[in-house]
Amino acid sequence: MVIKVMQLILSPILALVVGVFFLGLARKIMARIHWRYGPPLIQPVIDMIKLFYQKSVSHGSMFDLGLILSLAGSIVVVLFLPFGKMCPLSDSGGLLVILYIMLLAPLGLALSGGQGANPNISIGISRKLILSLGYEVPLLLVLLAVMTHYKTISILQVVNAQQNTGWSLISFPLFLSGLSYFLILPAILGIRPFDVSSAPQEISSGPMVEYGGKYLALATIEHAFVLFISIALFVNLFLGGAANPVIFFVKMLVVFVLDLCINAVFPRFRIEQAIKYLWKWPTLLAFLGLIISLAIRS
Repeated sequence: MVIKVMQLILSPILALVVGVFFLGLARKIMARIHWRYGPPLIQPVIDMIKLFYQKSVSHGSMFDLGLILSLAGSIVVVLFLPFGKMCPLSDSGGLLVILYIMLLAPLGLALSGGQGANPNISIGISRKLILSLGYEVPLLLVLLAVMTHYKTISILQVVNAQQNTGWSLISFPLFLSGLSYFLILPAILGIRPFDVSSAPQEISSGPMVEYGGKYLALATIEHAFVLFISIALFVNLFLGGAANPVIFFVKMLVVFVLDLCINAVFPRFRIEQAIKYLWKWPTLLAFLGLIISLAIRS
């Protein structure tokens, strides 16, 4: 019981630390690619401390509650994800529960931003929800293929099975599903070429345009959780998780750096281009992976 309570406390803290580190690392790596020195790795921490001390302006109760809903949903998802051998809610749900709760993050931001009544927010939210619809289809097919192959909805059992049979990513039935997940990962993370919902040069950061002070700090924290969740889910499903948090973090770091390379070289899609891409190759690969998994298991 004591161990469970400790894990319930430590898991969100570790997820936040890793997510904030990735935010700082992304700015540093992108700066070096552009031949700049870039800010220090702890710049996101400095920014959040500064923002919490700044004056904040609320546009109403839903402006506050939507952001809290988004943040709470991300924290709950973290509790379902194994981080090494740490998984506080391993017996309380499965992959479909994780998929459902992941929808709370964009929904909460949409409810919060809608209270701001800013045209840029409306455009950003509509793009974000459309983009979510774009990657949720292949993501669902990927999860169905994994559950079919391992005959379980438990992510912990999926991780344990890979300890004996090897990574899902290099196995024949799930290679296509893993490739599909990697192709939609930039869209889930909201980085180029799928940063259409923020697009600072077009819509002034979209849903974030009315956030300031503690609201912007909380939105940054929520984004850090989303980074952790998206990459941790890929590592658990296709890279076998890890025996300890250190190895798990290294795997996450490799996946994140690869996505940053994609972010560095691709221009931004238009929203219709993004949906066309997501519903073409990733969805096709995920569907083929599901068909193969069903054929092998039947």
